[in-house]
Amino acid sequence: MAKHLLIVESPAKAKTIEKILGSDFEVKSCYGHIRDLEKEDMGIDIKHGFTPKYKISDDKLKVVKELKALAKKTDDVWLATDEDREGEAISWHLCEVLGLDPVTTKRIVFHEITAQAIQKAVNSPRTVNMDLVYAQQARRVLDRIVGFEISPILWRKMSMQKNLSAGRVQSVAVRLIVERERDITKFNTKHSFKVEAFLQAPDINNKNVTFKAEGPDKLADINSAQSYLEKCVNAIYEVKDVQVKPAKKSPAAPFTTSTLQQEASRKLGYSVSKTMLLAQKLYENGHITYMRTDSVNLSDTALDGSRSAIINQYGEKYHQKRVYKTKNESAQEAHEAIRPTNMEAPSAGDADTHRLYELIWKRTMASQMADAVLERTIAKINVSAHPEDPLTATGEVMRFDGFLKVYSESKDDEDGEEENEGMLPPLTAGQKLDLQHMQATERFTRPQPRYTEASLVKKLEELGIGRPSTYAPTISTIQARGYVEKRDKEGVKREFDILLLKDNKISHRKDSENVGAERAKLFPTDLGMVVTDFLNEHFDKVMDYSFTAKIEEEFDEIAQGKKVWNKMIDTFYHPFHESVEHTMETAGRIKGERMLGTDAATGKPVVARLGRFGPMVQIGAAEGEEKPRFAKLRANQSIETITLDEAYELFRLPRKLGLFEGEDVTVNIGRFGPYAQHATKFYSLKKEMDPYTVELEEVAPLIEEKRKTAEESTIKIFEKEKIRILKGPYGPYIKQGLRNFKIPKERTETAADLTIEEVKAIIEEVKANPPKKVARGKKAK
Repeated sequence: MAKHLLIVESPAKAKTIEKILGSDFEVKSCYGHIRDLEKEDMGIDIKHGFTPKYKISDDKLKVVKELKALAKKTDDVWLATDEDREGEAISWHLCEVLGLDPVTTKRIVFHEITAQAIQKAVNSPRTVNMDLVYAQQARRVLDRIVGFEISPILWRKMSMQKNLSAGRVQSVAVRLIVERERDITKFNTKHSFKVEAFLQAPDINNKNVTFKAEGPDKLADINSAQSYLEKCVNAIYEVKDVQVKPAKKSPAAPFTTSTLQQEASRKLGYSVSKTMLLAQKLYENGHITYMRTDSVNLSDTALDGSRSAIINQYGEKYHQKRVYKTKNESAQEAHEAIRPTNMEAPSAGDADTHRLYELIWKRTMASQMADAVLERTIAKINVSAHPEDPLTATGEVMRFDGFLKVYSESKDDEDGEEENEGMLPPLTAGQKLDLQHMQATERFTRPQPRYTEASLVKKLEELGIGRPSTYAPTISTIQARGYVEKRDKEGVKREFDILLLKDNKISHRKDSENVGAERAKLFPTDLGMVVTDFLNEHFDKVMDYSFTAKIEEEFDEIAQGKKVWNKMIDTFYHPFHESVEHTMETAGRIKGERMLGTDAATGKPVVARLGRFGPMVQIGAAEGEEKPRFAKLRANQSIETITLDEAYELFRLPRKLGLFEGEDVTVNIGRFGPYAQHATKFYSLKKEMDPYTVELEEVAPLIEEKRKTAEESTIKIFEKEKIRILKGPYGPYIKQGLRNFKIPKERTETAADLTIEEVKAIIEEVKANPPKKVARGKKAK
């Protein structure tokens, strides 16, 4: 039996560390958090200092039992959970459950899973830092209070199922997305004309080359552009002056959690959750340092490793030692940026994991490399017809690539586009230039783009909302709750004017461009907008960006031992609870509706509103003699923007497409999406089939195909009870309505022989004892 039991969070980490420490240590995983707040009475004793009431999670009972048994057999227990606040809290919970004294129990931390780091940690253990535990506990308690007190108000005021929730960080994140969407909706596009002249001059080989020079900033309209070009007919172009300025570019700091999430999204197309999943794998396998941090600091070991790798691969002149300082020093307890543990290893893991590792490796390498040295040329060119408005030509020459040899940081949409500047031919003051052509192109202003997962993380970090451990789960939660959806948006065709001056003649033509296309952007749903409006109205303090950021700062002060955690909660709770009680008593029902107009045929109101199954249009009132008519909004439509004409278009459903095998085929949209109905049976339409435009020729083969698939997968049918036994990818199963029920393993081979009584018994057994979902791997943060 090993002398020491070392407890870590994940099983992958346990295996790696056990190999390093040898036979004296047995390393076991607790699989993340082992306890959480009870559900009953919020799990908090508010009257007695907000004391948390914890219970061991059902899926961790077996784990805890095993750890208790091992703890009794070993000399002592060491705790090696992650070194952030969550990890510290897990260590404390382990002490509580295993009967260990947190004042004496050995606790070790490390930034990376390497032999050197692990041995160093074992040689200098500490004890559980209760200030960090209290900071995590304060966050958990406060967030539980906000969620448990506001969510029931949403259930009561919206007359919907209890699937709505509010949260201190999640609701603010949704607010950001809602406000951006409304800014885009009300954005007033303006147009102007941009002038570009294409001039010729000899290069160093006396060969004429063409380069571009830009005219005045903006010309208001086509008449102004026409007038400008007309004056340029027979004009003379002469270099006024040339300035050559040295310039340099410096590399970005090494990765923090949020910058890694942003760059992996921009460069690799990874979602925030995928990035964290892959980074977790890299960390647990010893390839990178701890991946939840907002420090940009690099250790001496990392600096030495980077220096050696850079000099070996690129030479001494490419190395430049840099020390980065974290702006928010109290934000996170992990004191180093995300970096490779071995700078000599430029690759690791499978394809997806390797791409993320390579990104981290390049960013770390670049952070310790020399500046890129540039030479920027700015030439002013006089136009005889417009002496007051010279043209400007810019060029850039790279004299030394420096860190750009390895890595260049990407930009978000909202940062604007950087035009690549080419080289200019040698120009001198007074030099005459030949005009090849000049054009004035119509350009349009654009609203700020919708958030991506990465740019939302960036915005939350800028506002001081959330911490590294909260970004990924927050973004997952707001999508899971139906407040936000990630989707693509198709562009629309837009024409624009171009005026061309060539050979002293002006011509006009029209061109077109695809505008507004977006990929993998975050769109607020109507539900998200309605809930945000309600929370803004009644809980403006909780929804305030600066207040939410201030709460984070108070958590930091608790972590530093400057504040008592339950006193901080007490200050927040009482005014918040009064606001909750007042809102529950006085707030009206959340209607989430918008009047579109009056139906010309019936005189009844036409309203867009939220229904139980999503946004819809309604003609008529529920309290009238006749039942109102309903139509579900399409995926790209919103209550806030749909027009009356677009609403009428929705009532074209259900559509009769014609006869197939002597029976009508009808298409419609139901709770689970578009479908076709034929001979009392329903068939889901394919994703590319639009129920408003699809024709019988497309739907008939679909019916045949799905009918054939259903026949092949059917083992047995009980017509009277509307129950079927079907073949599935994992074996036979029972289908009753929309629910599936697993057949016991011992009966799968004889599923065709099951009687209706046996089938009903299986259904009742599964309903009475539903299968438990087992949480595996990393703790949810």
